[in-house]
Amino acid sequence: MRASAVLAALLTWCCAPALAQQQDGAALYAAHCAQCHEGDAQSRVPGRTAMQAMSFDHVLGTLTSGSMAAMATDRSEAERRAIAAFVTGKTAGGGVAADAEGRCAQQLSGFPQALDGPHWNGWGVDLNNSRFQPADMAGLTAEQVPHLRLKWAYAFPGASVSFAPPTIMGGVLFIGGTDRKVHALDARSGCTLWTFATDGAVRAAISFAQLPGSDQFVVFFGDLRANAYAVNALTGALIWKTKVEEHAAARITGAPTLHSGVLYVPVSSLEEAAGSQPSYECCTFRGSVVALQAATGKLVWQAYTIPEVPHPTSKNARGTQLFGPSGAAIWSAPTIDPKRNAVYVATSNSYSNPPAATADAILAFELGTGKLLWKQQATPKDAYVVACYGADKTNCPDDHGPDHDFGQSPILATLHDGRRVLAIAQKSGVVHALDPDDGGKILWQTRIGKGGALGGSEWGSAADGERIYVANSDVRFTRDGTRQLDSTQGGGLFGLDLASGKIAMEVPPVPCGDRRQCSPALSAAVSLIPGVVFSGSVSGFLRAYATDGKLLWEFDTAQDFKAVNGVPAHGGAIDGPGPVIAGGMLYTNAGYGQWSGVAGNVLLAFEVGTE
Repeated sequence: MRASAVLAALLTWCCAPALAQQQDGAALYAAHCAQCHEGDAQSRVPGRTAMQAMSFDHVLGTLTSGSMAAMATDRSEAERRAIAAFVTGKTAGGGVAADAEGRCAQQLSGFPQALDGPHWNGWGVDLNNSRFQPADMAGLTAEQVPHLRLKWAYAFPGASVSFAPPTIMGGVLFIGGTDRKVHALDARSGCTLWTFATDGAVRAAISFAQLPGSDQFVVFFGDLRANAYAVNALTGALIWKTKVEEHAAARITGAPTLHSGVLYVPVSSLEEAAGSQPSYECCTFRGSVVALQAATGKLVWQAYTIPEVPHPTSKNARGTQLFGPSGAAIWSAPTIDPKRNAVYVATSNSYSNPPAATADAILAFELGTGKLLWKQQATPKDAYVVACYGADKTNCPDDHGPDHDFGQSPILATLHDGRRVLAIAQKSGVVHALDPDDGGKILWQTRIGKGGALGGSEWGSAADGERIYVANSDVRFTRDGTRQLDSTQGGGLFGLDLASGKIAMEVPPVPCGDRRQCSPALSAAVSLIPGVVFSGSVSGFLRAYATDGKLLWEFDTAQDFKAVNGVPAHGGAIDGPGPVIAGGMLYTNAGYGQWSGVAGNVLLAFEVGTE
């Protein structure tokens, strides 16, 4: 499960049923929220520190009209406001400066740079989701990396996480945020060109393309209320919006992938958290890929990851009807294989019994029809919800699994001898290589970590024609009943030979020392340019390594910054997206207030400086 925007879900879950309206926020929190928010960090609930970094308006907006609005319909407006005021320590409109500064002097009439020049498009930079930026696009060499210097910082108002990776096209940077906006910035200076308001936060990467049959340039993206959008890339004007899934818990966390006029949208959900409530009829969501016409947003097909419609199974100990099979959400961007006319996706765990044979799996669907071509399951019988880590395990499935789903995209790589490999790392701590030309046959499997609910490899790996580079998380927490990260456990960066699976490079974990809220875990996605691997740490450090494991450069992001848009800016834990490199510049997110990491709200841009 990847659930960086679970704040609203878990406030709703932990604070139900509602108390009388006259009770204040402190009483509401103490009676029905503290058991979750002061409890086990592995339950994915943001702690008090993380919530205090958020704005009142952000928390209230998420509960009222954000990703979890449908599940908060029974809460009164007064109760929502009381909870938001208590957990943030702020009032409406207070605590965070408005994003009013930093507008560009001139708005876009055309792109500042050539569209065929240096760029990074979407999650994985290419249809293969390789996260490998070639030399001519990177504009950055291994020799230059040690001279990287901070150029500018951009801050997201009222946020405790910076969780959306940027896309760079034609000198313009496109990025989403927890503020339920998509921002277009000048890639060199960080000034704001336009903003576009969305129904839910935009966590996924943005895909850029010319609209089929026109001269219009468009950005495509999805939000945490399961809406897909097409927006004019120069003006920020809406072209179309399509709701891709009606389930109340549905959301889009992976970047839509565009190919031949069709947008392939992955669908995930929050039901793994919401389904933990004993009164909730767990569970009825099933993941899917939705194919839309890029020009109109009209549905071409929808292929569910679980073919069977969930049906009533048993009742839980409190008499609530349960359903299954469910789950198999798709957290990450689809990978396109034109040679095989296939789209590949990786799925999450099941949510309820019976466990699905297509959960914790790699699936191949036919591009034109959505027909399932083949499946390769990595971890059978992994039925799991957040309640399995909570105090009330009523809805935790019997014989529950380890929560070893896939949180990243499969990488389609071509070896130097022409053979092809579909490679992916898993939260189990195992890296897998499949044969896309032989029905997903397993070629090799290599363990690089212990694995766990927040362990193994989380968000993304990177690969060229020789190796796949994999970061290991294995986040652990102290056993003293607090939410403290274990500063001695987790981490490590690995380079594996794509042909054999043998470990060819290994960087040991970097100790935390006395650093607060620190873990050596490497949870964020890895990025790659020729000769250099970039990896961000939960400790807040962004590091660059040569492909022989030598440290080339590091930068501590857990500090205050002066933001170009005038919003108070602070970096912190690096989790989720990895660095983006284009045109001699490097961009990274910093700040991740989930799982007890240091909260932050900043996007940082670096360029090669002169001594």
